[in-house]
Amino acid sequence: MKDFPAHLKELNTWMEKLGAATPKVMQGFGALHAASLKSGALDTKTKELIALGIAITVRCDGCISFHVHDAMQAGASEKEVAETVAVAILMGGGPSVVYGIEAMQAFSQYQEQGL
Repeated sequence: MKDFPAHLKELNTWMEKLGAATPKVMQGFGALHAASLKSGALDTKTKELIALGIAITVRCDGCISFHVHDAMQAGASEKEVAETVAVAILMGGGPSVVYGIEAMQAFSQYQEQGL
């Protein structure tokens, strides 16, 4: 089983390195990220759950690490994450089951860390 908290930490380290190598690109991505997830007609938690569902269907481990973490920080419950996984399975079929399991594992690991 993947260690999602460690994976998130490693991704953040490498994103900083990528930012040093390509500052304009990563600054632009950071601005897009912040603007996209800012509360508006949809609150940040809902947007993070949408991002998680997409992460599952496109099979992105790193995105799962980030968006489970950030959804939890925005107040998402385990049940909300599980229902997000269910919708991702509807849209992505069998592979989304496997990546949905990873999302639930990530939730459990972050929860164990007290997030």
